[in-house]
Amino acid sequence: MDGDLYDEFGNYIGPELSGSEQEDDVDEFDADEAERLANERMEAEGGDGEVDDQMEDVEEEDGAGGMQVVLAEDKKYYPSAEEVYGADVETLVMDEDAQPLEVPIVAPVKQRKIETLEQEPMKTKYTNDFMATLMSNPELVRNVALVGHLHHGKTTVMDMLVEQTHELLNREYFLRQKQLKFTDTRIDEQSRGMSIKAMPMSLVMEGTSGKSYLLNIIDCPGHVNFNDEVTAALRLADGVLLAVDACEGVMLATERAIKQAVLEDLPICLMLTKVDRLITELKLPPVDAYHKLRHTIEDVNAAIAVACGSSTDASDREVDPVKGNVVFSAAVYGWSFTLRSFAQLYADLWGTPLDPKEFARRLWGDIYFHEDTRCFRRQPPRSGAERSFVQFVLEPLYKIVSHVIGEHPKTIEAMLSDLGVYLKPSTYSMDTKPLLKEACSHVFGSAAGMVDMLVEHVPSSRKATVKKVQQDYTGPQDDAFCLSIPQDDVLSTPQDDAFCLSIPQDGEVIDFMLGCNPRGPLVVHITKLFPKQDCTRFDAYGRIMSGTIRPGDKVKVLGEGYTPEDEEDSSVAEVTAIHVYQARYRVPVARATAGNFILIEGVDSTITKTATLVAEAYEEPVCIFRPLRFQTQSVVKIATEPLNPSELPKMVEGLRKINKSYPLAVTKVEESGEHTILGTGEIYLDSLMKDLRELYAEVEVKVADPVVSFCETVVETSSLKCFAETPNKRNKVTMVAEPLDKGLAEDIESGAVSIDWPRKKLQDFFTSKYEWDLLAVRGLWAFGPDRQGPNVLMDDTLAGEVDKNLLNAVRDSIVQGFQWGVREGPLCDEPIRNVKFKILDATIAPEPIHRGGGQVIPTARRVAYSAFLMATPRLMEPVYYVEIQTPADCISAIYNVLAKRRGHVTADVPKPGTPIFVVKAFLPVIESFGFETDLRYHTQGQAFCLSVFDHWQIVPGDPLDKSVILRPLEPAPVQALAREFMVKTRRRKGMSDDVSINKYFDEVLLRTLAAEEADLMMML
Repeated sequence: MDGDLYDEFGNYIGPELSGSEQEDDVDEFDADEAERLANERMEAEGGDGEVDDQMEDVEEEDGAGGMQVVLAEDKKYYPSAEEVYGADVETLVMDEDAQPLEVPIVAPVKQRKIETLEQEPMKTKYTNDFMATLMSNPELVRNVALVGHLHHGKTTVMDMLVEQTHELLNREYFLRQKQLKFTDTRIDEQSRGMSIKAMPMSLVMEGTSGKSYLLNIIDCPGHVNFNDEVTAALRLADGVLLAVDACEGVMLATERAIKQAVLEDLPICLMLTKVDRLITELKLPPVDAYHKLRHTIEDVNAAIAVACGSSTDASDREVDPVKGNVVFSAAVYGWSFTLRSFAQLYADLWGTPLDPKEFARRLWGDIYFHEDTRCFRRQPPRSGAERSFVQFVLEPLYKIVSHVIGEHPKTIEAMLSDLGVYLKPSTYSMDTKPLLKEACSHVFGSAAGMVDMLVEHVPSSRKATVKKVQQDYTGPQDDAFCLSIPQDDVLSTPQDDAFCLSIPQDGEVIDFMLGCNPRGPLVVHITKLFPKQDCTRFDAYGRIMSGTIRPGDKVKVLGEGYTPEDEEDSSVAEVTAIHVYQARYRVPVARATAGNFILIEGVDSTITKTATLVAEAYEEPVCIFRPLRFQTQSVVKIATEPLNPSELPKMVEGLRKINKSYPLAVTKVEESGEHTILGTGEIYLDSLMKDLRELYAEVEVKVADPVVSFCETVVETSSLKCFAETPNKRNKVTMVAEPLDKGLAEDIESGAVSIDWPRKKLQDFFTSKYEWDLLAVRGLWAFGPDRQGPNVLMDDTLAGEVDKNLLNAVRDSIVQGFQWGVREGPLCDEPIRNVKFKILDATIAPEPIHRGGGQVIPTARRVAYSAFLMATPRLMEPVYYVEIQTPADCISAIYNVLAKRRGHVTADVPKPGTPIFVVKAFLPVIESFGFETDLRYHTQGQAFCLSVFDHWQIVPGDPLDKSVILRPLEPAPVQALAREFMVKTRRRKGMSDDVSINKYFDEVLLRTLAAEEADLMMML
């Protein structure tokens, strides 16, 4: 049978086959024919008979008759690529096509539509060369941050300035009469109707004298969730232009902006926006409108006084129309004026020889014009008259608005002709709003009054650089040079001989920065990163403090962790291009000098938040500028993971870019492996996740329910002295924990006190404000976590009981253990807050080998934990300050909604001159998720709220109370909240439900505790 002829593997094992059978099973192999074909091929390739002769010789030597055994891998079936194409042609061979069929061989170019950008620089009413000339003179440069509350007209003000400096008549959005929103470049900003990112613009504008200035204006977001953008802008700016809605007045973001401006020591100029709303919406008579404007200015001054506190400079910072630091505007109609510019308008219109400054001083306050004597007095005339501001400013303004809105075009034309304004006949056929804008913009002219105000009250870039360096530079400073520069000295150009002689040409970098010297070494302070159009790289935006920057320069990028002693956080990069940022387009420049804002390409690879750029060729030691100090904290946390696990690297790379793009965003990996993101609020995280999904990672991301960050604290002093021994039993540290002095944690975090201060300055601070004795101040070792953390480590040992030399030898190790411990507390791995740790006793081994960091650091952490747990530990939760705008009939519903979420109202006050009430309340952050939706539902959409982190408060209940029973799907009672929060946080982090005592208490300490408990039971 045929089956017996083959084995189980299919090999033939039968008898030998005959020749004919072999021919049937295998193909006939003609050796002579193959040899002939090979010879012909070799002859065709230019070979000769030498190879044949050599082969014949080999065959004769082998005696095989030309039939050698050739292995399969040695056979050559096809000619090589080199033989076919030649040795000078490079060839690439793909062995296997591993690309799926649905993936195109050449990927299409993806165009991300994230911003509304101009294809080419827009045409301006000045040349770029003229702007570059102004940039070279820092005396003609003003750096301003435009800040204010949400929807108070900041972006509209920028639109007004753009329309006055750019040629927009033929543009589509101008013809459609739509709001320009020039600085809202992002698509989501336009769809949400609010600014998300701070956007700078550099505009050349003229004052009333005709002199041109360069205004670097940064339009900042008004939503309190994006307050980090305001902080980054104020670090660069030299002054603040505060936009306040004339109807709404001072609101939540207004107060915080004032506080930040005072903290940065920046002058404040007030811009009362939307004055037209007093006329068209509230329909207030001119007298009431004056009182409304005056009340708003008084509120701003009250907020400035509160922000200044006990300092004496509150009166110097006050805003007053008579001082010239208040401008009135209705940017949507294209007009703005100060009292001085309005007085100049009268002088130009009537041709009277009056002094605009003197006339402006009489246009505000309780001053009346007496027509019979043609003079101004503080007493009204007997016949009765209105205040000068009402008579000379508001009544003409009301007349213009009422005529344009309600009168016949012929009447409007006659009225405007009396004012010297003549419009095209076709203009009078426009709709009401564009006609009113056209008329007002011609009557009031450009924003020259605002320019004069900024020039007068905001210091020039050169003068302000001195204060910036003194406040923010971390290196040593020489005050002698600061005093050598006259503050009132105004020079025409920085290249002037007197200026060059007053600046050290060879000295330390601090001297060049204090002089804003364009010839010094390059130093740039970076505070903001803007993504490029493809979102793969970032451009760095900063201020040049010294020197001149050009494309191609090599710079050292110094990160936030850089010090002259530790240069790890530094790298070298090359500047590929520099631009002047103009929101929707960029103007490339060949160079930029000290005192200007600049956008730099090519240096972003190692920058995370802020950085300091220094010329690579400068070899002297340079310190960095301080990292940003924010007025709020990121307390809302979400966990993310990619929908497809294989796309995790893409998401991680996207999180790195998110960390660069958002100044206050914090991304980290928990011990459980989950990637978490911390933000200031729901809308902040919503914007952040949109960028992560669509711009930076381009992957589908799953997001867990939001949670909050907690803190751990104590409410009593440790019940006994806790101690811990090192693993080698040669060292022992004893410590107690107690609550920190009230207000000290906030002072440490705000920078009111620093551990780096000289000892004498620290003694004065603590003895005067907190009544510490000198020994306590001398024993102050560290703040933690980090150098501005809200916890204190103190050495409270006595020199007669402890060897101070040995203790100081392990001081750094104990401080590191303390920092480690307060960064991750024992309750649920959350930071410790508001706790003072005191070292009471220490036994240190005299041999250095027995007191190394590996022995002391974990021991210091463990003894800090044990002292903490013996001091009645508690959880702390973040609390929002909520401000709600609502009509009067919705207040009761707001009270009910807040009561259900553990919130409480602190005030509900009416807004003068409006039908709106403002309700102020405190709400725990963990209860705030969905609060805004709930509020709108119960008030039929009439209430609008904003919330911002305010303070920390202790959660009710004992987190270590094991008698509390937590039932699933049931809300815990109030006194069990601390236990519930701790247990759920520990479960989420992959930890056990309860704190392990054996982990933090030594066996000897446990025996001591057991003995004391037995003694107590005996006494009872």
